[in-house]
Amino acid sequence: MNCMPGPLIKDMFITPIAITDPPLLNAAGLHAPYALRTIVELITDDGISGISEIPGNSSIDEALELSRDLLMGKDVFQLNEIRQVLTQYFGTEKASQRGDAPWDQRKLVHIFSAVEVACLDIIGKVTSRPVVDLLGGKMRDRVPFAAYLFYKYEGAGGELAFGTDPAATGWAAARQAAALDPVGIVAQAKAMCQEYGFQSVKLKGGVFEPRTEVDTMFALHDAFGPGIPLRVDPNAVWEVETAIKYGREMQHILEYLEDPVRGQENMAKVRKELNIPFATNMCTTSFEDIPRSIQLGSEDIILSDHHFWGGLRSSITLSGICETFGRGLSMHSNSHLGISLAAMVHLGAALPAVPYALDTHYPWQSDEVIVGGRIKFEEGAVSVPTGPGLGVELDREALEVLHRQYLKCGLKKRDDEIEMQKKVPGWKFKAVRW
Repeated sequence: MNCMPGPLIKDMFITPIAITDPPLLNAAGLHAPYALRTIVELITDDGISGISEIPGNSSIDEALELSRDLLMGKDVFQLNEIRQVLTQYFGTEKASQRGDAPWDQRKLVHIFSAVEVACLDIIGKVTSRPVVDLLGGKMRDRVPFAAYLFYKYEGAGGELAFGTDPAATGWAAARQAAALDPVGIVAQAKAMCQEYGFQSVKLKGGVFEPRTEVDTMFALHDAFGPGIPLRVDPNAVWEVETAIKYGREMQHILEYLEDPVRGQENMAKVRKELNIPFATNMCTTSFEDIPRSIQLGSEDIILSDHHFWGGLRSSITLSGICETFGRGLSMHSNSHLGISLAAMVHLGAALPAVPYALDTHYPWQSDEVIVGGRIKFEEGAVSVPTGPGLGVELDREALEVLHRQYLKCGLKKRDDEIEMQKKVPGWKFKAVRW
């Protein structure tokens, strides 16, 4: 008996949106008042909708538009064929195309992850199963996340930019407050953990002279005690000697040290000098990077991101490789809304183990594009959606509002250097700074 074909892709909608983002500092500069995302919706010939969300960028949006004709008429179950068709058209990307910035700038991985997640959403609806079951099944009911702290200027972002809403209370008020020293970061951490119940804390570093950032980690350790795991991410802007010096000072209080230096060779050098796990989302970011990573011993933990590793199923493959070679696996994050968060939760629930709470920027966002509004956290964790597919539904009214916001703000790609120059004229990104 021949199997029936699956639903065929009949239409594709690509909607760039802009979401309010506070002035958060990082090694590449400063977040603009809006972060860009793109919402992709596939419609099948029998009217089933599948959705996904990826980082926004006009060149990636244009590439998505070019992929439209390639996808029309394709069976959503035939993801291997879809990947092959896209790869043949766009070409194979090299790890070097990721770029020096903390975020990934490759096109094909973004395109395929968007298409794959939307297809899996459809497949889940067709089979009446959640995406986690399509990835091998649920290993846990809730997925833990970490508090993600940022040095920041005062400001709420969005239309307020560097201004604030005096009526804000709780985390909404803390989210717009300045945090430029250890005292400010501790206050931020306490407010975020009180609101979301996080049990782990991460600081985005690479912003200030290392002494300040190390003092901040010790202030967090003093405030939260040894029971709360701490991690810091200098985004690879430290010299080898700097990383060894301050890594030795901090190693007894850190759960892991993320990307203190640039490149696998330098990571391996520093790792050999310290007694602490190393994590990365910068030196090992694609499958072609892994053999050299294993040879050198450049990290202990890979911070996956389904947007950058080619989708959810590729992330499951990565999990198997990590297990084989004794690597831990956790997740990287960028500014995002609920569709990406739902996909991360399905993936996190399917992984054999989650020894490290996942990263998420979600507390820094106030907008949402799914029906029912913001996803709830309990004790720092998100319950796995139980509905078919991703288990979240597109709020079309909110989508339209956020698309108009995109058109109005005028941003086409992320550029933290230009935004930083509003505060520090002439400021330039440096791949290695200290």
